[in-house]
Amino acid sequence: MQNGIPFPNLSPEVFSFSLFGVELALRWYALAYIVGIVLAWRISLHALRRPALWPKNTPPMAPLQVEDLLSWIILGIILGGRLGFVLFYQPAYYLANPGDILKVWQGGMSFHGGFLGVVVAGWLYTRRQGIAPAAAGDVIALGVPVGLMLGRIANFINAELWGRPTDLPWGVIFPQEAAQICPGVLPGMCARHPSQLYEALLEGVVLLALMLWLAYRRGALKVPGQITGVFVAGYGLARFVVEYFRQADAQFITPDNPMGFVLRLGDLGVTMGQVLSLPMLVVGLVLIWLARRRAVGAS
Repeated sequence: MQNGIPFPNLSPEVFSFSLFGVELALRWYALAYIVGIVLAWRISLHALRRPALWPKNTPPMAPLQVEDLLSWIILGIILGGRLGFVLFYQPAYYLANPGDILKVWQGGMSFHGGFLGVVVAGWLYTRRQGIAPAAAGDVIALGVPVGLMLGRIANFINAELWGRPTDLPWGVIFPQEAAQICPGVLPGMCARHPSQLYEALLEGVVLLALMLWLAYRRGALKVPGQITGVFVAGYGLARFVVEYFRQADAQFITPDNPMGFVLRLGDLGVTMGQVLSLPMLVVGLVLIWLARRRAVGAS
């Protein structure tokens, strides 16, 4: 058996119960969404209640508007995340089985799709309310990393989205049969990178710490759009890097393409996650440049 850390005995369900003969359960992934949204909301409120952080000491939104915006964001996450998964990862399957698109309880959400959904929802809300989109984007972006961190930890608890085979001492032997088989790479039950935890660290802890430091210590919120750019670029970079350690989605893996690359150049290539993340890195850097340019022009 391959050396590695056995996966801990964790259940994907926080608790379950029967009600009128129907089995109901609260799963860690759902709880991560709920707690992540609540914490992101509290982080946004904390910043809004400190006028000195904002241009001309004037927050761009009222606390009650954040609560209204939250409803739009939740809708954007669900619709965008689901449609993103359908279009980016399994379009052929859902074209043949369109009824399954609505079966969100079976899993299948895309961060990149959810991100686009939030962008659309935020733009529609701010336009209706007459709120500056760049500053509103900063309000939203501040708390997002904490939700990403919790979501990735839930991925680990669910033993899903595991990493590529590794012989490093912290490799984890995940329980699923598919995770145990590494033909031509490592014999037997192979250990894999706990890439979910890598993402929780980079997309969550590191990115959140950087954004809060910039906002509270470096005055980044006084330049509307800058924090949004940092988040978009930071996530794109973190996801691009972690994709080198994360197992590609099964639909992209073939006998002659075991790494699951969607674009190849000899033995090198990029995954679907990297294809979707590289534009985020570029867009984020452009947003930072535009924000700082506007700030210089206004001074």
